[in-house]
Amino acid sequence: MKLQVVFNSLDLEKDLIVAQSIMEFVDQITIGQLLLFKYGLTAITRFRETLPQSRIIADTKIIEFCKDSAKLNLDAGADWITVLAGANQNIIHSTCTTAHNLGKRVMLDLIDARSRGQSALEAKSYGADAIIFHQPHDDYDEFTLLDEWDMIKGNADLPIYISAKINRDNIQTITNLAPAGIIVGKAITQDDDPVSQAQYFRQLVI
Repeated sequence: MKLQVVFNSLDLEKDLIVAQSIMEFVDQITIGQLLLFKYGLTAITRFRETLPQSRIIADTKIIEFCKDSAKLNLDAGADWITVLAGANQNIIHSTCTTAHNLGKRVMLDLIDARSRGQSALEAKSYGADAIIFHQPHDDYDEFTLLDEWDMIKGNADLPIYISAKINRDNIQTITNLAPAGIIVGKAITQDDDPVSQAQYFRQLVI
């Protein structure tokens, strides 16, 4: 199980400092949409320059202009990008093809899927390399998450990462599902002691 940490504040310099401090405990990082909205491709290039050996996911949530969007973000230094499951099938496939031609990878984000089970079933045929089972941070519902997990897991032939409002209160519930990885954000990045928090989640992710 991998520990993926998402940086999504409005302060790039602070996020870079936190990222450097916790990288020994983290498998990969996500540059969130707020950072991308505010700083654009500069957010990716700065993370790449600061953490040259890290695996970086740009949370692009592509839904159109797929070829150019994919190439811009991947050329800037991202290793992975995300595409929305609610996008047209051709968009998803084209995003994946563009990334693969550059030696990079794509996560299919189920946040807007019309049918999460169906999207999980079809993800591999579109060319996706992994799936994000995504519950919006402000709409976390443990019962819904557990209910949908079995359906998604049963239909997926790809690694699944869980992104929800993961914290110390629910981490055991999440890890018991044995996903390929968990995506943690504010519980680490906005804590007063992000290093201790990263250590805590690291020892639970096995």
